[in-house]
Amino acid sequence: MPTPGTSALVVTLPSAAVLLETAAAVDPGLVRPGLPPHVTALYPFLPADRLTEQTDADVRQLAASFPATEVQLTDLVTAPGFVAAAAPALQPLADAVCDHWPEVPPYGGRFGAHPPAHLTIALGGTDDQRAEVAERARAALPITARAETLHLVALTEEGWQLRLSAPLGTPAR
Repeated sequence: MPTPGTSALVVTLPSAAVLLETAAAVDPGLVRPGLPPHVTALYPFLPADRLTEQTDADVRQLAASFPATEVQLTDLVTAPGFVAAAAPALQPLADAVCDHWPEVPPYGGRFGAHPPAHLTIALGGTDDQRAEVAERARAALPITARAETLHLVALTEEGWQLRLSAPLGTPAR
């Protein structure tokens, strides 16, 4: 579970909300509160107290180098404790983010330097709950979502807070 001071780089996909709703209908505890549906580019990112204006500039510049894109969510990924929708259209962006900050291994290095880009639908729960979420989510697919912005968010005592929104394909100023 993340602690205050943790940050992340994410691409929100609001039109995929139905996927989180399917998980919450099975058990609200399967959905992590505080963020809309999103694909994580890098988590955890730098500690919030290490985020600087240069970090913001780097995030903007990286986002500007990738166009806004349609993301097709068609395939489910399941693993122990996990249900997600694969988001291969965002893999190049996620890889570039991870390559830009190699000192910050995604997910603490548990899944390698370039974990598959995905939208997490459910975390935790029982095998039966995850099977039900997967069945409901599969029925909601395919979903096409528009990826337009790379967001830098930081966890505070009050929850996840937006620090920066960097539009994709827009030159940094």
